[in-house]
Amino acid sequence: ARDSGAILFAKHSGRVIFVDSNRIVIQRNQFDDGQSGVDIYKLVKYQRTNQNTCNNQKALVKEGDVVSKGMVIADGPGTHLGDLALGQNVLVAFMPWGGYNYEDSILINERLLARDVFTSVHIESYEVEARDTKLGKEEITRDIPNVSEEALKDLDEAGIIRVGAIIKPGDILVGKITPKGETQLSPEEKLLKAIFGDKAGDVKDTSLRAPSSVRGTVIDAKVYTREGVELCARSKEIIEQETTLIRRDERIEIKAIQTSSILKIADMLKGTKTTDRLVSEDGSTELLPKGADLTSEVLASIPFELIGYLPLEPALEERLSEYFADVRNRINRVRQKANDEIAKHHRGDELTAGVIKKVTI
Repeated sequence: ARDSGAILFAKHSGRVIFVDSNRIVIQRNQFDDGQSGVDIYKLVKYQRTNQNTCNNQKALVKEGDVVSKGMVIADGPGTHLGDLALGQNVLVAFMPWGGYNYEDSILINERLLARDVFTSVHIESYEVEARDTKLGKEEITRDIPNVSEEALKDLDEAGIIRVGAIIKPGDILVGKITPKGETQLSPEEKLLKAIFGDKAGDVKDTSLRAPSSVRGTVIDAKVYTREGVELCARSKEIIEQETTLIRRDERIEIKAIQTSSILKIADMLKGTKTTDRLVSEDGSTELLPKGADLTSEVLASIPFELIGYLPLEPALEERLSEYFADVRNRINRVRQKANDEIAKHHRGDELTAGVIKKVTI
C-alpha cells in the first residue's frame, strides 16, 4: 500500500490543527528559518482515472492528533488504515457434480446485491467547446430554441447543468447554439421565426446531451474562458468558491504561524517583565501594565502586531524585533502566495485557436 501512491504520509512530525473532507493541516514541530511551519495536504476527491474509475482519499486523523514523519494520514482507493485492501471478504460455495464441473448456481445470500458490496463508482467526463465560426460565434446559453422548460430545469442562467443534478440519457448537460447559414426556410421555420423572432431561425441547437445508457449524478463542472472574453455567472461563482478556499487556507496558515510564534516568544522572554506599559495603537487603551509577566496566555491576549513593540530591556528588545521581523516575512509570503493563486484564477485560460469557451462536465 505504501508504494501504491494512493495514500498520504506526513512529510514532517507535528500536530494536526485542521481537518475536513478536502484538506489536512499540520503544524510542524521543527522548521527552518523563512518557512511557514505549516503543511497543507489537499485530498484527492472523486478524481477520474484513465479507466473511468474513481480515486478518492479519506482522512485518518482528527484535530489535535500528534503525527510523526512517515505516518499514514489519509487512505486512498483500495486501502484501509494504510494497508492494502483489495476486493471484499466473502464466503463462496461451489457444488461440483460427480467431481466434474458445475452448470448451476445456488443463491446463498442476496445481501451482496442489496448492499452493493461489489458495486463500483465510475466517473465519465464530457466536454463541449464554443468556437468563433465564419457564420458567427457559438454561444453557451440557456436560451435554446424549441426546447421545453422541463428540459432546461437543471441548467443555470449560464446554460450549464448544476452540480448534484441527476441525469438520464438525452438530458442537456450544456446548452449551446450555433449560427446557421442563409437557407430557404420551410413553412415550420417561418412560423417559428414569426413567433420567437430572428434567433430561433438563425441558430441551431448543438447542446451537449448525456449519451445513451448514461445515468448518474453531476459531481463537478469546470468552465475555461479565453482571455479577453467576459466571464459568465457560473465562471464567477467557481472563481468565488476557489477564492474562499484559498483565503481559508491563508487564515489557517497565518493563525498557525502566530500561535507557534507566541509560544517561541514566551519561551524567549521567560521570567521577563515589561519595563513600561503597553498601549493600543491609538493610545486610548492600556493593554499591559508596567512590570507585567510575559506568559504565552498574556501574549495571546494582545493584538499580534503589537507583540513586536513590547517595552523590554534594550538587548531583549532588539532580539525580539529581529525575530518578529522574520515572523512578519513568513506571514507576508503566505499572503503573497494566496494572492498569486487568486490572480491565476482571474486570468483567462489558454485555449486552442478559435475556441472562445470550453465546459467540462
